[in-house]
Amino acid sequence: MKKLKLGYAPTRRFTFSAEDAFKYKVEIRKQIESFGMDIDIVDLEGINEEGLLYDDHMNADLIAKRFKEEEVDAVFFPHCNFGTEDTVARVAKQLGKPTLLWGPRDEAPLADGMRLRDTQCGIFATGKVLRRFNVPFTYVTNSWVTDPVFERGFTNFVAAANVVRQFKSLRILQIGPRPASFWTMMCNEGELLERFGIEIHPITLVDIQLRTKKIASGNSAELLDTIDYIKERLDYSEVTEDDVKRIAALKVAMKSFARETGSSAIAIQCWSSLQDAMSIMPCLANAILTDEQIPVTCETDIHGAITSIMVQAAAMNEHPTFFADITVRHPENDNGELLFHCGNFPVSLSVEQKPKLRKHFLFDDHAPGTHEGEIKGGGMTIARFDGDHGEYSMFLGRARGIEGPYSRGSYVWVEVNDWPLWEEKLVKGPYVHHSVGIHANVIPAIYEACNYIPGLTPDPVDPTEQEIQRWLRGSDLVRKQRSDILV
Repeated sequence: MKKLKLGYAPTRRFTFSAEDAFKYKVEIRKQIESFGMDIDIVDLEGINEEGLLYDDHMNADLIAKRFKEEEVDAVFFPHCNFGTEDTVARVAKQLGKPTLLWGPRDEAPLADGMRLRDTQCGIFATGKVLRRFNVPFTYVTNSWVTDPVFERGFTNFVAAANVVRQFKSLRILQIGPRPASFWTMMCNEGELLERFGIEIHPITLVDIQLRTKKIASGNSAELLDTIDYIKERLDYSEVTEDDVKRIAALKVAMKSFARETGSSAIAIQCWSSLQDAMSIMPCLANAILTDEQIPVTCETDIHGAITSIMVQAAAMNEHPTFFADITVRHPENDNGELLFHCGNFPVSLSVEQKPKLRKHFLFDDHAPGTHEGEIKGGGMTIARFDGDHGEYSMFLGRARGIEGPYSRGSYVWVEVNDWPLWEEKLVKGPYVHHSVGIHANVIPAIYEACNYIPGLTPDPVDPTEQEIQRWLRGSDLVRKQRSDILV
């Protein structure tokens, strides 16, 4: 995955201190580089002598041209003093990318009463003009360069922009149709393309069968590496050497189709025709690919694959997702629930040093290929992109791992804030029993990303929308002081 490119366009206005604006241009750049995000920054150096966006209207076209040529994914307009709102709006409109608006707090007026920057006032102006230009934008509270709220807002914006860029270039490899009895996995392929630009590339089970067989008959480096990975990382004593080879070959075949088609995720008909054709389950192959940042969803769940990419992108592709059924309530904890699937959770998440590669426990043929065991707990996000009747939303909620009874398959027990509320929201929809989990808090980033995806509504259950907005504003960081109330 290539790095996200951020256009850095600090702005000033001629009536305020050019020297202070230049100073803040440098300070802000150093500060965002200190956050440690793996991004490329494209600046304005060479556009003019200052490397700043200011009143010369010719700058708008030159700046937009540079950012387009560099293929930036988002743009940041820090107001180093009042700023030039019309030029900012022209650039943002031409780019059509996620846009961040912020400026450092103003110092006290000088001894003679003069003010150097009036940054906050300029932000008000730019916000209004961006609205006139119909440019959606993100705003971070006016704060000092070193304030935690700036770091929080900036890093969350970059994560949201990463969601947007991957969502808007999303192609999903569909291997086989949905299982006939799974009506919940219906999706509107034409509407996904028309509404969001999401492409589906279908292939048949025969395609994957033939390529897997061809790969298994050879000794490619990728096949041998995958076999070694399985043998090193899993207890495969319950299956044969030939089983391991065919599972590894399926993983290599799936990845090769994803590469050839430019697909970011895969949705596979994991049962039962595949077992009839190949005598294996794809669960472990799914798990390995998901660990390699090519998430694979079961039962041809296209909406689940979309969710996986969004969640993975919101974590800046630093954590693997896991694709789970929401199955049964905890026998003792009324806010507890079992997240489970047959054996597809990433191996890296397992609590056991060597989890088991086993035969499937539900189907009569007991085909091998399931990666079973409990995965680690801790804090996590649970999400689901879904829709019907032309309306789409994104379910978002927090969970934490808890102790629970042993279960076959890959699983984790979690506790949430109010399970009856979750259950009602999931049942009433537009959601289903499938979800995507990740061991990271990506809710604010996905919430912000929805601002740039027309037709997609965030639907958080915990935290609430108001709590997310309060967190983004940094209200929890503001020192509470007693004050008199004037009536």
